[in-house]
Amino acid sequence: MTVDQVSAFAILAGVLIFFIGGWLRYDFIAFGALFAGVVAGIVPSDGAFAGFGNPVVVTVALVLMISEGLRQSGVIDLIAEYAVPDTKSPTLLIAVLAGLAAALSGLMNNVGALALLMPVALHAARRSQISPALLLMPLSFGSILGGMTTLIGTPPNILVSNFRSAGAGEPFGMFDYSWVGVPVAAAGVAFVALIGWRLIPVSKIATPTGDPELDIQPYMTEVRLTDASSLVGTFMLQAMDELTERDVSVAGLIRGENQIPYPGMTERAQVDDIFVVTGEAEALEKAIADFKLELVGEEEIEAGSIKSERISLVEVVVSPGARIAGMTTKEIGLRNRYRLNLLAVSRHGERTLTRMNQHRFRPGDVLLLQGDADQIGDSLSRLGCLPLAKRSLGVGRHRRALFASTVFGISIVAAALKMVPITIAFGLAIAVMVLGRIVSPSRAYSSIEWPVLVLLGCMIPIGEALDRTGAAALIAQGIVALTSQFPIVVALILVMVVTMTLSDIMNNAATAVVMAPISVQIADQLNSNPDAFLMAVAIGASCAFLTPIGHQNNTLIMGPGGYRFGDYWRMGLPLEILVVATSIPFLLFAWPL
Repeated sequence: MTVDQVSAFAILAGVLIFFIGGWLRYDFIAFGALFAGVVAGIVPSDGAFAGFGNPVVVTVALVLMISEGLRQSGVIDLIAEYAVPDTKSPTLLIAVLAGLAAALSGLMNNVGALALLMPVALHAARRSQISPALLLMPLSFGSILGGMTTLIGTPPNILVSNFRSAGAGEPFGMFDYSWVGVPVAAAGVAFVALIGWRLIPVSKIATPTGDPELDIQPYMTEVRLTDASSLVGTFMLQAMDELTERDVSVAGLIRGENQIPYPGMTERAQVDDIFVVTGEAEALEKAIADFKLELVGEEEIEAGSIKSERISLVEVVVSPGARIAGMTTKEIGLRNRYRLNLLAVSRHGERTLTRMNQHRFRPGDVLLLQGDADQIGDSLSRLGCLPLAKRSLGVGRHRRALFASTVFGISIVAAALKMVPITIAFGLAIAVMVLGRIVSPSRAYSSIEWPVLVLLGCMIPIGEALDRTGAAALIAQGIVALTSQFPIVVALILVMVVTMTLSDIMNNAATAVVMAPISVQIADQLNSNPDAFLMAVAIGASCAFLTPIGHQNNTLIMGPGGYRFGDYWRMGLPLEILVVATSIPFLLFAWPL
């Protein structure tokens, strides 16, 4: 091996180790890999950031913005409103929800499709008195399966198409993926609806869901500031922070007959002010003693006392790549900057109210937040949190939905017929949605998952370096030698299985970047059709069903569903076997070797 090949393998090994370890965010891992490539000399310094100018990065950003436009228009809400049946049958509910997720994911970002349907699934679970764990994993898997069906369904498809364009001079078309993706998605949805949900651990599906707003009642009480309290005369925000330091969260403020929605920066605590507080009994007892507070009553108060027309109580999930991931409430400035109170945190289905001021948020955490009803939506968007409750349909939503879906439909047709490049078609669609007031420019920009774009921009030069240094060819030689005694289809299956395995432990886009050049080298050495191998990579990169870290959707459902790391493979492993068994015949038919 040459020095450059050794460097390429070392960087690839480092990327895999850090992805598996999860010590850093995936975009920082990719950023570090890019600079390691520059230092090692396998990535030209003058082309280090060329990946950010790649059409893939622009296309992914545009798909995310269009997804936000469709979300804002209410078109998905309308579909879900009429499509999801009022039934207690888990099979029927899962079939509809997973099928709907798969259909939507083919036409928009699959993370966006899950974010829109997750509140619908939780509402259906409460209405049917079944555990949300029964619905959320099939919903997530359905959305991932649907991403295989079109060019824009998932970033790996766009990456593979771009790689084909660089080699063959022509990218895959909008619906080229449908030949294999549609039958695979249909078989997968049928599996999770009929069999898959029965493989979820019984402990997860045996407990019916309740109202999350009532779960906090046992920890809530009222305390009054006495004239001996050291909090009297201090700024109200400072008093609230003092209580938070003792693991007691302030959920409401009452002065006389008036409720204070949120104290101003100069508002001071007064004698007889009443704080509505939450916390464990031991923490509450210590805070009352330390600050000379007086317990107003022994009975728990109703959750409604912290919620009014002006104050909203909302349960949210922290999304992957969220701004608050890895930070505490104090570091974020949750109260001072975003005017939000953190009332409770749930991780993996276990609610905690202690040491919330020191809790570092992770993707998948479920938070119970309180804030101004008019501002809470924008605050959640800026923080990167997704609400877990259905939205009400506003006035004029039907007209907006029709307009947005028409604009989107025209852009899809224009791209599919190759009238204009997909980047131009989607760029014009976003411009029309903004001019039509479907989505504001700030909302469109905030919908972009910048960590994903950084990942793509950094990993594309690494993938090119694997190809340019001959490292991809060496890996291909090993796979060809391993399967030399078998038919070519065995090499095709091995490429898909290896891609699936990598996708379960590292980001699916990064997996596609690594495996695309290797698959083409294998096809060249076997004198076979590279399109079949590239399609195998696209399908395998989308099949992250074994772990919660392989795909963002699996991470999102972990908290609301109360899943553990080891719960995913029970349904995911047989599903991946089904995907291989279903996809190979259709691959051989559509893209003969």
